[in-house]
Amino acid sequence: MDQAIQMLSGMPTFPSSGMRMSEPGHCGGKSRLLFVGHSAIGSELEKIDGVGVSFVPAETAVDHLRARPVVDLLWLAPADGIDAALLSALCHALVDRGAALVCETSLDDIDRLAAAIPDDLRVEWLVDADATDRRVALAAARRRADAQVVHEVTRDPAMERIDRLQEEVARISRLLGELAGQRGGLTGTPAAYAPANEDYDDYAGQVRAPGRDFAAMPRSFVPEERTIDRQRAKAVRRMLRQRRMREQYFPADLFADPAWDMLLDLYAARLERQPVSVSSLCIAAAVPATTALRWIKTMTDAGLFLREADPLDGRRIFIALSESAFEAIARYFEALEE
Repeated sequence: MDQAIQMLSGMPTFPSSGMRMSEPGHCGGKSRLLFVGHSAIGSELEKIDGVGVSFVPAETAVDHLRARPVVDLLWLAPADGIDAALLSALCHALVDRGAALVCETSLDDIDRLAAAIPDDLRVEWLVDADATDRRVALAAARRRADAQVVHEVTRDPAMERIDRLQEEVARISRLLGELAGQRGGLTGTPAAYAPANEDYDDYAGQVRAPGRDFAAMPRSFVPEERTIDRQRAKAVRRMLRQRRMREQYFPADLFADPAWDMLLDLYAARLERQPVSVSSLCIAAAVPATTALRWIKTMTDAGLFLREADPLDGRRIFIALSESAFEAIARYFEALEE
């Protein structure tokens, strides 16, 4: 790799992790990746060709980000110990510098972090990551940061995995676009979903509230459209259960299809008028959380998924289907029923 990386570490929240602190000029000025976290992970990254590592404490990370002439990437490993105020400051500094973020966390903390990180920040997620996951995340982050420069990493298996992921999402986008009868596939991010028969002028972009349901209404008064939605949601849930049952008899990765599993889960949730958190969607994907998060990001970038704020809790976001993706899946199930 022609460009190296500068890294920050030494978080005070991890006093026993054996962190070390290095001067900003470390690595002869060639590093552009900053690392905050456990030194063992930083040392693992040092072994990657062309990567230089510098470590500084978390409390001074913002100052280092703003002071350095060039910064490509900040790596937080783990990010769970970063408080909200510091994380916000780090994110704003990264956006100002046009740099990316690699965020290692636990599945339990993913909802809080996903809500705190702004949409305009390029981020790669890692959950219970291994060495291969980190190589993929590094390759993806650097590819986006310097897409015009051709490096040896383009021949790395990590880059091949990223290419396959992007090609698969593009194929899904084209398929759904054809199902929805749209020209040119699904592009952009369509407007947020507003449930049928409801008209709230100030409701655009908000999250569907679980409490707004017809459960208390006598069955004879349930609107016909709502009844159809309930029946189809049950059918989709049954399909998902059947897909999971295969894992009792065959290796789980033999039929791994996270994109379709997530599309089905979000479709059923919308019919049920239920919001879906990031962590819940990761579980529904039935693949490692890091893989699921990469799929969620790519599907969101492709305009298939939407990020929606939780109106009751600003520390959490929900994931939903875009309007065009919902229409495409609805047409798919209508075709199955013919």
